[in-house]
Parts: sequence; C-alpha cells; structure tokens
Amino acid sequence: MNAQYDLGVRYDAGLGVPKDVAEAMRWYRLAAEQGNADAQFSLGLMYAHGEGISEDCAEAVRWFRPAAEQGHAEGQTMLGIMYANGEGVPEDAAEAVRWWRMAAKQGFATAQDNLGTMYISGRGVPKNDAEAIRWLRSAGEQGNADAQYALRVRYAKGRGVSEDDAEAVRRNRLAAEQGNADAQYNLGIMYANGEGVPQDAAEAVRWYRLAAEQGLANAQNNLGDMYENGRGVPEDYVLAYMWYNLAAAQGSEIAQSGKDFLEERMTREEIAEAQRLSTE
Repeated sequence: MNAQYDLGVRYDAGLGVPKDVAEAMRWYRLAAEQGNADAQFSLGLMYAHGEGISEDCAEAVRWFRPAAEQGHAEGQTMLGIMYANGEGVPEDAAEAVRWWRMAAKQGFATAQDNLGTMYISGRGVPKNDAEAIRWLRSAGEQGNADAQYALRVRYAKGRGVSEDDAEAVRRNRLAAEQGNADAQYNLGIMYANGEGVPQDAAEAVRWYRLAAEQGLANAQNNLGDMYENGRGVPEDYVLAYMWYNLAAAQGSEIAQSGKDFLEERMTREEIAEAQRLSTE
C-alpha cells in the first residue's frame, strides 16, 4: 500500500520515471482503496483540480473524506474548503469550521488561517476577535502570508488587539515577503508615499511589480502610473500602457483612463508593441 502510494508520487512528479499523471492516478487509487490517507488526499486533489481527469468535486470529496476521518490535516483542510465553497457538497460553513478546527489543532497553518478568517466574519461560528487573533497568529508564526496580512489589518485598526502601527507595518512586510499580493501592493503604496517607511519610488515599483505579476489590478494600475511619470523607473509609455491595459481588462476604470490618456500621446507602433506585451 505505501509502496503503491510512493510509486504514484514518482509518476506524479516525474521522479526516476517519466511524468505520467494517468499512471500516478492508477497507483494512488490502488493505495487509496486500501486506506492509505496520503493516497486518498492526493487522489482527491487530482479530482478537485482536474489533473489527468475531468474535474469532479463530488469525487474529490469522496476521497478527501476518508483521509480527513483518519486525521490527515491536509485532507481535513480541503474537505473544509469544499464545504465552505459548496463544491461537491452543499455549502455548510459550520461543517467547514469543524474540519478546519481539527486540522488547526494539529498545527496546519492553512487551516488555522481559514479558521481565524471565519471568526472574523462570523461564518459558521460567532464573531470572536480574540479567537481570530489566536489562530491567525499561530498561522503567521509558521509563515502563512495570508494570516500575516490579516493580522496587519487587525493591528492597523485595533480589532482584537491594541492598535499598533509599527506591528501593522511589520506584519505587512512579512506578508509581502511571503508572497501576499495585497500586502505587496500596500507596501508599494507605503514606499511611494513615505508612510511608515522612508519614501522610495524605486522600492515602491519593486513591490508594485511583484503584486502586478500576480494579477492584482490595483498594482498593475499603479505600476503603469510609475512608468508613465518616470517615478522609480525611466519614463516608458509602452510599459505604462501595457500595465494599464492589463488592469483595465480586469475592470479598472482608473487604468482605462490612464490608457486612454496615453493613446493620444503614443504612435500606432508604440500602441501595437504595448498590446503585444500585454498579450505575452
């Protein structure tokens, strides 16, 4: 059973054998049917994400559940997500909380972050700022970027903790460094305006870019503005238009205005190049 799971992992990742998702699924299924929780979880993920097979949320739940019932923290977390989103099962926030709590108590950071968020919103549990902070802090201490950002918001507004601007800035930076796009965007704003950090346009550009590359429209718009005005980067209407164009495609009206403004000042060739870069 364990050997079958290990073989599935090898085919899944292409370790020592050619990568073959169908073959990975075959070995995962053999192990899962014999009760291997890791295999059950892996098989559930493949159905949830449509890897090597048509996406099937109900089938994903069917495999996440036995893994979760065996105490598999990732399986419990994914089963909670399915209940929270109503994927493969009827939406049930309380049931999501129940599974996330099991995984959170095992120290699984994603579940702790999810549980903390539920205490903030009051979904599936009564609102409780103290409980939210407790779980978010546990997740944050493990490097969970989303939890760090949520803590940044709590410290900035004094919700569940004493208002502490310095701690809010620290949490925001940690979240940004760990890849949270909203935190990266906020850090860019802070450097652009000199809020809590020395004003530094080049540093603002660096953080806007990281968030923009993750698809955050506000960051794309701000990065376009930096290129348009030559702040932190050399002035470049082509790149400014490209970033405005990407943000406008997501519905940003301010980016659309920036794009329209530049169109009147660019040649057809420049606009065509900006469109090409947007497509790439």
